[in-house]
Amino acid sequence: MVGVATEGATTGRDVLLPAHVLARLERMQLGTRRRLAGRFSGEHRSPRHGSSLDFADYRDYHPGDDFRRIDYSLYARTDQLFIRLFEAEDDATLRLLVDRSASMGFDGKLLTACRLAGALGFVGLVRRDAVTLQTVPASGPPRRFMGRHATDPLFGSLASLTAGGETDLDTAVGHLLARRGPPGINVVLSDLLSPTWERAIDRLPGRGGDIAVVHVLGRSDVDPDHLTGDLEVEDAESGEQIAVSLSPDSRQRLAAAVTQWLDGVATHCRHRGIAYSRVMAEDDIVDTLLRGWQREGLLR
Repeated sequence: MVGVATEGATTGRDVLLPAHVLARLERMQLGTRRRLAGRFSGEHRSPRHGSSLDFADYRDYHPGDDFRRIDYSLYARTDQLFIRLFEAEDDATLRLLVDRSASMGFDGKLLTACRLAGALGFVGLVRRDAVTLQTVPASGPPRRFMGRHATDPLFGSLASLTAGGETDLDTAVGHLLARRGPPGINVVLSDLLSPTWERAIDRLPGRGGDIAVVHVLGRSDVDPDHLTGDLEVEDAESGEQIAVSLSPDSRQRLAAAVTQWLDGVATHCRHRGIAYSRVMAEDDIVDTLLRGWQREGLLR
């Protein structure tokens, strides 16, 4: 079992993200490709009309309407009473599905996934969006967080995660799809080293809303150069052992197969309208969050 927490850390927030990153994230907002219609007062545009500062349209004045919304300059020109309508501001429900299986315990992948999930959750919570956290394998029922005061409990939950067990993404996505509520924004953070990853991705659009897959990988996942000679490799999750002999030529074929798999995952996601980003565990967190994810539209 591999844990996220590091020696000397005092809170989950300390473990996951430095203060200067949080300060920059606080000025950002979750990216969405469609208007939202949540249940709470958040900071995303909605199909409904409300009381934000973004003008939407006019309609005829009716007795009982707020007279402060009457456009008197338009009345002076038309001699008719109209009130101004504005875009409502709604919440987005952000659903985070974090892979904490045994394979995520290598190369710092689980820590990276938790840092990225924490960053997205932090942005959502400070913008008054609802955030739910689900893990695979499940470490308990999904947890729901709401409001800025919930940032520390979210970071604490993420920092306490340990890597262990097998990945069944298909089942986990099924549980994600079964949860009630508006479609919102659904983010899967995983190395996708699961035999059911294709079925899981195929099912994700059934939830509706915005969907993103964050493919978290370690150097040993993509670079076979450290493997040579006669070896006995073991599946981190199932414990199955296989004897292999790797020559320079077979390492080249293995590298080509890895590249083909990575390209196939990206194509599979994008053909289904799913935002896809690949993150190496050793990547700079600031560069990933504040530049890469803005390009991908996850943050704005």
